[in-house]
Amino acid sequence: MSELARSPVGAAGPHGEAFSGRVGWGSRPALLVVDLVRAYTDPGGPFALPNSAAAVEATAALVAAAREAGHPLLWTVVRYSPGLADGGLFVRKVPALACFAGDAAGGWGELTLAPETGEPVVVKQYASAFFGTPLAPTLLTLGVDTLVVAGVSTSGCVRATAMDALNSGFRPQVVREACADRTDQLHENNLADLDAKYADVVDLAEALVRLRSR
Repeated sequence: MSELARSPVGAAGPHGEAFSGRVGWGSRPALLVVDLVRAYTDPGGPFALPNSAAAVEATAALVAAAREAGHPLLWTVVRYSPGLADGGLFVRKVPALACFAGDAAGGWGELTLAPETGEPVVVKQYASAFFGTPLAPTLLTLGVDTLVVAGVSTSGCVRATAMDALNSGFRPQVVREACADRTDQLHENNLADLDAKYADVVDLAEALVRLRSR
């Protein structure tokens, strides 16, 4: 693991202690699995990631821990109507998002890990799981104060979701091993920046200990 990924940005950078404070863990965590679908995890997928298997394995461990301890577990998927009328400018910027349209072939929007009955699947059209969705009121109703974030991609939907979690008053904890991106450098650079300004980036071992606690 590179020093960039492990070291708080502010502590080593030119601004001293200006960055990399800790939001910490509250008393009621929930696990959010962001867009972990076949488009990213299957080798032939339109967004196929080179190192997704490790992230899937780590996410599966988080899911098992959350279920065992009875913590809320939520999932997100991207889904558009046939014809992409609800895709806005996002689908113009990222044309491959058309694979998530209701009339698209391939089943690329299917979740790689299976939710259990009662675990909400939040449908979204943009990067953040909070934008235009009922995620925030759902978490508030469940009494959640800490959001453990896993999924893909680190620089995209994970990053946008973690930022909006902070903006919405939740304590974002992004699990390093449970995320993935197009390259290791992109993954690590975004984790470093998230840890500096928007979230606590934590190792899988810490997240599992926290989630296994009741």
